[in-house]
Amino acid sequence: MTAREVHTGLGEVLGRVARQLQEEHGDVEGTLRAITAAAVGAVPHADECGITYVIGRTQVEPRAWTSELPRSVDHLQQEVGEGPCMDAVWQEHEVLLDDIRSEQRWPQFAARASELGVGSMQCFQLFVEGGQMGVLNLYSRTPEAFDDESREVGRLFASHAAIALAGAEHERNLRAGITHRDLIGQAKGILMERHKLTADQAFAVLVRTSSLTNRKVRDLAEELTATGELAHPER
Repeated sequence: MTAREVHTGLGEVLGRVARQLQEEHGDVEGTLRAITAAAVGAVPHADECGITYVIGRTQVEPRAWTSELPRSVDHLQQEVGEGPCMDAVWQEHEVLLDDIRSEQRWPQFAARASELGVGSMQCFQLFVEGGQMGVLNLYSRTPEAFDDESREVGRLFASHAAIALAGAEHERNLRAGITHRDLIGQAKGILMERHKLTADQAFAVLVRTSSLTNRKVRDLAEELTATGELAHPER
C-alpha cells in the first residue's frame, strides 16, 4: 500500500469518526469511547485500544478501553510503578514496545503484561496539560505486530483524536460555564426580589457569603435556587 493510499483510507475512516464524534456534543466520555473503538478499526494490526490519563507521573487512570486487556495493563502500571505511560511518553511523543517479552526498559511491567496476553504495544501522546497527560495505547497480542504502516496510521490517528478530544472538552467547559452563569443569574434574581437589591448588590452578597463560608459562588447559587435559602455565616 502506498503512502497516498494510506492517507486516503485513513481520511475516510477519520471522516466517519468525525461525524460520529459530532453526535457526542461535548460528551467527553462518549468521545473517548468512540476514539478507542475507531482506532482498532483504523490502525493495522491493532487488536485492542485504551486511553489513559497519567496524573503527576505516578497516578495511572484508565479512561476508555475496548476490552479488559487495556484496563488491566493500566492497573498493572499503577501497581508496579513503571511502564510506557508513566515514563517515556513524557519525553517522547510515541513509544513502541516491539516484543514485550524482551522489553528491557520496564522489566517488571513487561513480564506481567506478557502474562496478561500483550505481544506488542504502541503508545501515542494525546495531550499534556499541567501535571496531566493523555495517552492513546494500541495493543496487539502478537509480538512485532506493528510495522511502519501501523506506526504512520497510529500517529495520524492520534493527532486527529487529540483534536476531537480537545473539542469535546472545550464544549463541555462552555456548557458548564453557561449553566453556572444561569444559576448565578437566577440566584441574583431571588436576592433582588426578596431584599430589593440591585444586580450588583445581589452579586456582592453572593461573593461575600462565598468568602465567609469558603464555598464557591456557583455552589451557593445552586443551593439558593434549589432551596430558597442562602447560608448565613454570621450565625
